Amino acid sequence: MSNIQKEDRPDRFSVKPEVVDGVLVVTVQGEIDYAVKDLLSQALLSEDGTVPPPRIVADLSGVTFMDSSGINVFISAHHRVSKAQGWLRIAGVQESVVRLLHLVGIDQIIDCHPTVEQALST
Repeated sequence: MSNIQKEDRPDRFSVKPEVVDGVLVVTVQGEIDYAVKDLLSQALLSEDGTVPPPRIVADLSGVTFMDSSGINVFISAHHRVSKAQGWLRIAGVQESVVRLLHLVGIDQIIDCHPTVEQALST
């Protein structure tokens, strides 16, 4: 899998999906907002875009900002993988994004872990 960047903002957003022990780990860097929501959603889907991978860890340790667009992408991905008997976990969230996840209650719906390693081993 390859690194995906927003062409007009390569320094502000990138997402790199890779499979680790059968789990799709999506490493995100930068700011998640309306302009990049489709790229993030694409990275959370399978390669053909039709069937979601059953297990996903979103590594947000490099995310400095997220708005409601990102929240909507993660809720949608959570619903898709849950229907496929899978799971979505979020890992490594920075304090500014943790507050947002807590404020809107995402941390009550999607398991959040301090590190990718902990998300993979749970």
